[in-house]
Amino acid sequence: MISLFAPQGIGEIHKGDNLADIIMASCELRDYDVVTVTSKIVSKAEGRVVAIDHHDEKAFETLILSEARRVLRRRGSLIITETHQGYVCANSGIDLSNVDEGYAVLLPSNPDLSARRIQKQLSNKTGLKLGVVITDTFGRTWRKGVTDVALGCAGIAAILDLRGTKDSKGRVLVATEIAIADEIAAAAELAKPKAGGTPVVIVRGLDEEVFRRSSIAKEIIRDPSEDLFR
Repeated sequence: MISLFAPQGIGEIHKGDNLADIIMASCELRDYDVVTVTSKIVSKAEGRVVAIDHHDEKAFETLILSEARRVLRRRGSLIITETHQGYVCANSGIDLSNVDEGYAVLLPSNPDLSARRIQKQLSNKTGLKLGVVITDTFGRTWRKGVTDVALGCAGIAAILDLRGTKDSKGRVLVATEIAIADEIAAAAELAKPKAGGTPVVIVRGLDEEVFRRSSIAKEIIRDPSEDLFR
């Protein structure tokens, strides 16, 4: 049975904070737990917070463009970009919510690396086999509403490749790849309401077979050459 819980008392995160130590102090981990961590606290710990005049649209646009590899679409103040990390998202993923006035939070520079760092520290200190998923809230093409997705992962599969296996009727699957890391991120969001101040969620009870070395950048980010819409 899969269960989720959000440790309490994480508190405000500042540049240089050790997230692994903070997580360990807030809960008791078990073998094969997955620790989901919002990108916002990762960015804060890594110093990815910049000063900006919230009322200056030009300043915000300049910041968006500085974090973008290219602009895909624009409508009014909304800019859909492909970030330097390869994500396609609104306004380069820059977050102005739940941050002090006059500041903006950028996405982590390398979320896979951030996940590996936290996962290694947690595993070394506890002796447990653990997964880590760095999450953020994204909109979705062709569907309204937002959901959490995985920006980086370590110790847990990004993709579960079912190609070559058989369905319940015995037919061989030829195209089925399950985005396990994204499903974990979305499930974790259910346990941390937006105003709840709960940036970490522990997901427990996943099959041990999905714990392996992995990467969002290598397994989930679609190359533009494979994209019918870019």
